[in-house]
Amino acid sequence: MPEFAYCKSSYSNDAAECVEIATNIPTTVAVRDSKTPNGPSLHLHPTTWTFFKAALQE
Repeated sequence: MPEFAYCKSSYSNDAAECVEIATNIPTTVAVRDSKTPNGPSLHLHPTTWTFFKAALQE
């Protein structure tokens, strides 16, 4: 399984509780909770991720 390179939002500070995303694998966008980096992650198709982000901006 490929290694995901997670990053936090530029709006987050070191103490913030946020989600992290990894987009370094072309076929998958991985999302995880920054408080539990070794916990489960959600894997989405990039098209699904795009629709999800668009829905948040509506």
